[in-house]
Amino acid sequence: MEVAVIIILVIAFIAWRMMPTKGVKSISTEQLKSILNDKDKVFIDVRTPGEYKGRNIRQFKNIPLGSDLSKLPNNKEIVVICQSGMRSSQACKQLKKLGYEKITNVRGGMSAWRG
Repeated sequence: MEVAVIIILVIAFIAWRMMPTKGVKSISTEQLKSILNDKDKVFIDVRTPGEYKGRNIRQFKNIPLGSDLSKLPNNKEIVVICQSGMRSSQACKQLKKLGYEKITNVRGGMSAWRG
């Protein structure tokens, strides 16, 4: 009985972590391709410097998760990517807490990127 409760709690926690943040747009990597040259957007990659160096999208600036995101311009849309979409989702939540309004998370991250 106790094991079942623990399993349910773990599943609920994982599902809660994966839920999109209210007010954060989510796009696919296919949709990303059509906006990569938009100068009104700031593209950030929140993976580690090693991951970024190994493979990246030229328009994305590497700002690892845990860095100070408050220096980003708040008059432009912030597009966030990571390896799978989990860290970028966390970064989007941080940006929302900092008062950013136009935030977009790339679903599937670099794992889904075919560029």
